[in-house]
Amino acid sequence: MSELANSLRQDKRRWVWRISLFMLILLFGEWYVKWNPYYHKAFLAAAKHSIGSSIVSGKGDIAPAVGFTAAWHYAVAYFGAVWQAVILGVVVGAAVQVLIPKHWILKLLGHRKPTSVLAASALAVPGMMCTCCSAPIVVGLRKQDVATGSALAFWLANPVLNPATIIFAGFVLGWNFALIRILFGLLLVFSVGFIVNQFFEDRETPSGAKRAVEKALEHDHRPVWLRFITQLGRISLTVLPVYVLLVLLVGALRSWLFPAIDFTHADGVMWILGLALAGTFFVIPTAGEVPIIQTMMHYGLGIGPAWALLLTLPAVSAPSMAMVWRHFSKKVLVFTGIATFITGILAGFLGLLL
Repeated sequence: MSELANSLRQDKRRWVWRISLFMLILLFGEWYVKWNPYYHKAFLAAAKHSIGSSIVSGKGDIAPAVGFTAAWHYAVAYFGAVWQAVILGVVVGAAVQVLIPKHWILKLLGHRKPTSVLAASALAVPGMMCTCCSAPIVVGLRKQDVATGSALAFWLANPVLNPATIIFAGFVLGWNFALIRILFGLLLVFSVGFIVNQFFEDRETPSGAKRAVEKALEHDHRPVWLRFITQLGRISLTVLPVYVLLVLLVGALRSWLFPAIDFTHADGVMWILGLALAGTFFVIPTAGEVPIIQTMMHYGLGIGPAWALLLTLPAVSAPSMAMVWRHFSKKVLVFTGIATFITGILAGFLGLLL
């Protein structure tokens, strides 16, 4: 009996220091990469009503012609803005599989009830990550068997409900933009999370071999540091190569996705449909939509298409979809992309009416 009690105490101590280490990594990483920089950037946005130039076209109205030069320059600018957040996302994605008890995660996010989606969304808001930087964390959560809709809510809420970006949008674009972002962002996050949890089946039941591997991992007695490095390597090798390649591709094609806007008023249904589609595929760093929209409106973009971009640009992208492709069913990811596109269209149509 005493041996059992000692074993339980030792197990409890192990989990206490693991959870403490996880929180230290998460809180320091968020403060260094997100909270502190965005705190200072908010004052810049309030004072100058700008947070920089458009990553699509700089200060001009025309993106570079399609080609390797356009791809390279975009990749350099993009990864220069997100590399720290990418590292944090990969580290947290590995740590959540090793340092947090799986039954804790499943109790909070592993069921299909609405409370699971709400909890996932609430946990995502302080993360403030773009859709690609949060993708490795979503991969880690899915490996811990988090419910599909809850994982998607976490993934979408990170960029769409990012409070820093909403504040930047308010100071730079106007507080009507901030309000639209909140309202339609909540609609997108909760509708996707609730619908997927209720009407889409989760991943296939694991095969006998896969189930044996999962059971072995649950009872993995290797040192924590070795398990962490293993998961870090797996996430990096399965997620990062396709990420880099698709960022290069999307960057090369950005002049096709965002054609030049002349000084005539660029508004109407076709602009909303076209830019909602472009925004769903294009990849940007956190808050990158704000200077993109500001620049395009300066050259004549109407409020309807601008609101469509406000929702679709941050939510998902072709690279972020590819990063999580192995961890959701194809139907679920297609539905998520379509839901993002439709939400952008609805926001754009509201802009036409007002």
